[in-house]
Amino acid sequence: MRKEKIAFIGTGVMGSGIVKHLLNAGFEVTVYNRTKAKANPLLELGAEWADTPALAAENQDIIFTMVGFPKDVEEVYFGDKGIFKTAKENSVVIDMTTSKPSLAKKIYETAKEKGIKSLDAPVSGGDIGARNGTLSIMVGGDEQVFHEMLPIFELFGSNIVYHGEAGAGQHAKMCNQLLVTTNMIGVCECIAYGIKAGLDLEKVLRSVSTGAAGSWSLTNLGPRILKGDLDPGFYIKHFIKDMKIALEEAERMGLDLPGLKLAKEMYETLQERGYGDYGTQALIKYYPV
Repeated sequence: MRKEKIAFIGTGVMGSGIVKHLLNAGFEVTVYNRTKAKANPLLELGAEWADTPALAAENQDIIFTMVGFPKDVEEVYFGDKGIFKTAKENSVVIDMTTSKPSLAKKIYETAKEKGIKSLDAPVSGGDIGARNGTLSIMVGGDEQVFHEMLPIFELFGSNIVYHGEAGAGQHAKMCNQLLVTTNMIGVCECIAYGIKAGLDLEKVLRSVSTGAAGSWSLTNLGPRILKGDLDPGFYIKHFIKDMKIALEEAERMGLDLPGLKLAKEMYETLQERGYGDYGTQALIKYYPV
């Protein structure tokens, strides 16, 4: 059976992990990244390189994008060297960037005019989930296209949910980020308190991680904090972008989210101190411990 030709645009911390799963499954994958050196490990594994998003998308059946900010999504789809310049009819574009629901709808409508299928499919799980193939994938767009792409999603995701029309995947990801923001405050305050109290933090995490206070952040990022490992599974600078999107959407819907506002202020303070390229667990640096 013929396997689809795939383009993947944006081979950062998470994108590179996803591409490895696609290559391991035997797909022909063409990649583009703003910094080519970051894609070199994938080229060594058999991926092909393209010099622009347009060249990457040309003659491909499925085109994934996973870039940093909404402005980057705009550029890779609608720019002079963007995907819509070359994407063929009946191909599928799948934006996995956490981005604006309104932009997901714009991509969907433009794709539809060109005879192209479109899904918004942001993910959660960080570098660990991408590496292990256990990402949560939140999908918006036409349900039939979702089912067509489900076998591909299953190569790198273990919790894949269809949420509705274009933009619904992005709204679901905002719900995810809302939970992560205040949860990370709780994780870091737990550790800061434990340090001040003179407790054995490994024992503390063992005690609380399987009870009512347990969470993915506590189980996966708590141990990293104890080791001083602040490397990004997800960048603070991108997390702040997500919080801004969520606050904009909440304001549009007439919803006040004070917990999210507090978390955004805390992370912006860290970014001002130079921690923008660190992982979200670097919130521990907000506390004087």
